[in-house]
Amino acid sequence: MPAGLPALREVIARHGLDARRSLGQHFLLDEHLIARIARQAGDLAGRQVVEVGPGPGGLTRALLAAGAAAVTAVEIDPRAVAAVEELAASVAGLRVIEADALTLDLAALVPAPRQVVANLPYNVASPLLVRWLRQAAAWERLTLMFQLEVAERICAAPDTPAYGRLAVLAQWVARAELRLRIPPAAFVPPPRIWSAVVVLTPHAVQPDAALFATMERLTAAAFGQRRKMLRGALRALGGAALLAAAGIAPERRAETLSVAEFDTLARRLTAG
Repeated sequence: MPAGLPALREVIARHGLDARRSLGQHFLLDEHLIARIARQAGDLAGRQVVEVGPGPGGLTRALLAAGAAAVTAVEIDPRAVAAVEELAASVAGLRVIEADALTLDLAALVPAPRQVVANLPYNVASPLLVRWLRQAAAWERLTLMFQLEVAERICAAPDTPAYGRLAVLAQWVARAELRLRIPPAAFVPPPRIWSAVVVLTPHAVQPDAALFATMERLTAAAFGQRRKMLRGALRALGGAALLAAAGIAPERRAETLSVAEFDTLARRLTAG
């Protein structure tokens, strides 16, 4: 990184980049903490990195400094776009795209090996994650910051309060690790809750699109009424007959099933 880049607070002031709740914005300005987050992604040498919601560009700088071959920053806020474009004029390997990340096929933007590293806007974090899980085979790694509650749901074990649909989908296609917990005071403005960094490393073998779609339907039904026994929750998908074929007791509830048992159910359901 070139010397003499302006401080992030200066960038925020110059571009009127006050964080907006409607965009789920909370900015990290501590360079040491930002660098620590970037390190969670592993060796970035030769990697194409997609960053969503770069804000004033603090994590963007850290990713480039960490040796990423290139960073593609996707930003919906025109003020932040201007701030990161200013950075792109000073450094090599940075491309800025003004767009809603929910409307883009991010894997199609860059060649492999590719990763996503992002401090995700809170209001779109879960939908973005599910989109990337659908195409997990395209990504080497996803290093993502969420609200702590969401991070704990992603990494939760069966038969715990946080275990649900997000845990099953994530852990079905990737190894999920909660790496860092970050207090509200680290952000500007500070949110009301803690945040956390989750690293998702996709498994070598991935389900095809049809099987993933089945798993989405299955988990939506199973966890849609958590208090129900599975024979009732899954009635529209085959209920007791489906569960019997998979060797799962019909009186069990969704939160007691392992990811492997959900996999068995999804495959039975797909096979008809």
